[in-house]
Amino acid sequence: MEDYNKVIESLGVRYIKAKNLVLHQPFTVRNSYDVGNNLILLHKGHITFGEEEMVVEEGEMLFIPGGRPTRVSYGQDPKGRVITNDDLITNKDKFFHSNDNLDLIGEADESHSFVSFEAKVFDSVNFFASLDVPAFLISGQPKLANLVIKVVEESIQDLPGRERLINIYTENIVVEVVRYVLRNNMFVEQLATNSTYFKDPRLIDLFNYIKENLGGDLSNKVLSGVANVSEDYVGQYFKMLTNINPQDYIEYQRMERAVFLLRTTKKSIRDIGKEVGYKDTAYFCRRFKMMFGIPAGKMRRRESAMNI
Repeated sequence: MEDYNKVIESLGVRYIKAKNLVLHQPFTVRNSYDVGNNLILLHKGHITFGEEEMVVEEGEMLFIPGGRPTRVSYGQDPKGRVITNDDLITNKDKFFHSNDNLDLIGEADESHSFVSFEAKVFDSVNFFASLDVPAFLISGQPKLANLVIKVVEESIQDLPGRERLINIYTENIVVEVVRYVLRNNMFVEQLATNSTYFKDPRLIDLFNYIKENLGGDLSNKVLSGVANVSEDYVGQYFKMLTNINPQDYIEYQRMERAVFLLRTTKKSIRDIGKEVGYKDTAYFCRRFKMMFGIPAGKMRRRESAMNI
């Protein structure tokens, strides 16, 4: 348990967004995807997820780890309308409307609330994504459900201390989700592996160096000097501890940073590509589309549509 406490203490949590949504028409999104982790609380109605169409009951929560495409259905008869995540981003207002009335949260038929957030070990590694686990159901957790509602309520009000309370509640959500996983002995092998490699100081040095130098040279030769291991061994060492080779990890971190810059700045795509380590803009755009399924420019144009 001490190992898990250290992992939890190392988590850097960042709130992204929260909404209370009411469904307009039933549909299925075959590859629901977000960079952030999403915790969805079903108030009233019908949600199923996964290829097995597992049912989320009213009052239960669906947790979708960041970076994990998941099939999700909303409404009683969604099978007739199957769309992609790209379609949902483009036409979200056709499927949902956002409720900003505090008194109506949880009252409308076919409605749910969600909170989207990051949770990174040493502010470098996406904790839930690193477990490589599918979306899962959380049930019998009224305290966690109440935290989701609190975040949504704060997000739609402009009150003093709003940001501080949102951050506190979001951190509480992360702790409660991890406790739920531990209490129910979920993903035991993955957690044991993570708790081991997150304690290795050389790996922590690599995580921090990569995070601080995304726009620079991150070749295995450079990484070997950071970790004080041979150039021939650094890739094997990194993969042995993380189950991913370092260059794939670096690309994921670069692309995640690019998404953040697209969403929060007006920098050009060329400048963003250079900032995250891609001198060739065309190559950056190709890799971005391969990873996220849509062009970088389209993601920026649709950010306002995502935040209905």
